[in-house]
Amino acid sequence: MGEYRSPWVDDEVRHVGRLARSFFERSVIPHTERFAAQHRVDRETWCEAGRLGLLCPSIRDEHGGGGGTFAHEAAILWEQGRLADDSLPYAIHSTIVPHYIQEYGTEEQKRRWLPGLASGALIGAIAMSEPSGGSDLKAVRTLARREGDHYVITGAKSFITNGSMAGLVLVVARTGEPGARGLSIIGVETEHATGLSHGGPLRKIGQHGQDTRELFFDEVRVPATHLVGEVEGRGFAQLMAQLPQERLAIAVGAVAQAEYAVELAVQYAKERTAFGRSLWDLQNTRITLAECATEARVARVFLDHCIVEHLKGRLDAATASQSKYRSTDVLSSIADRCLQVFGGYGYVLDYPIARIYAGARVQRIYGGANEIMKELVARSL
Repeated sequence: MGEYRSPWVDDEVRHVGRLARSFFERSVIPHTERFAAQHRVDRETWCEAGRLGLLCPSIRDEHGGGGGTFAHEAAILWEQGRLADDSLPYAIHSTIVPHYIQEYGTEEQKRRWLPGLASGALIGAIAMSEPSGGSDLKAVRTLARREGDHYVITGAKSFITNGSMAGLVLVVARTGEPGARGLSIIGVETEHATGLSHGGPLRKIGQHGQDTRELFFDEVRVPATHLVGEVEGRGFAQLMAQLPQERLAIAVGAVAQAEYAVELAVQYAKERTAFGRSLWDLQNTRITLAECATEARVARVFLDHCIVEHLKGRLDAATASQSKYRSTDVLSSIADRCLQVFGGYGYVLDYPIARIYAGARVQRIYGGANEIMKELVARSL
């Protein structure tokens, strides 16, 4: 197939991508097994990414960021996906958490938190999901009651990435009436949060190198000035405005991994022999991989359309939902068929195709389950 270039990639964005690829090849991929064993990447890994300018590239430079656009974020996410890394939770820390602060935070909050997130000295997390519900944000039960100059937070959160490492957790909590209008986002600095605890690392099917845990809030007192935005009850609107970028970030990684899975399977099929000839000589193998390559390309073209629309400020929630659900569905399908080409070796985690397969399944769940994505699309019709 001819070389395809995404329309949102200019020379500067391409340079950022090359820098990111070098970083992942040097400082992440060689340590994948160790990160998986310890259920987290090293803190120094975050700091190195910060020193290279890879964290918060689309946050304004006056707050420590790179002053770029989502295209720079996408280039980094793309290179991470093309190497099948799922250890460093880059999107949570860099593409999601800082933007709530940049878009809705007070000037004091921006100066307090954004430089640390950009340097890697402060690791970020966002706590939405709860044991009683994931995609239904209107049903959040975690309470934040106002007591003088503080909020007192009580509740539990599930599936929190960077759960034990985060120095800043953006907590979605109920500050008012039931439903959407009673939700707020509050920044919790974990170092000073008495009453905050976390469970052990969750034993997941894939993404073993990520620090995924439950968080428990037992009368955790937080300064009222840590309310993200100056008015209570804006949390649901803030989430709805930012979730399209989160879903687009998931789609970037999914399509990148899908393309990589095809490349791995094609290479293996041409090298592996069976019954006296290469797997590539078997028509069924060629047809399967031709289908996979086509589906990956179609997903990429739609993804590129969504990125361009987002850069122009025109990406709506329904289209972002289409990109998220379609990209992750395609990844799961392609990963399954490409793994089959590897036979028994595809089931061994030493092979990247196995890690892609194991990590693909959750992408149809987090960021909003794909069934919810389809419901959001249907509402727009």
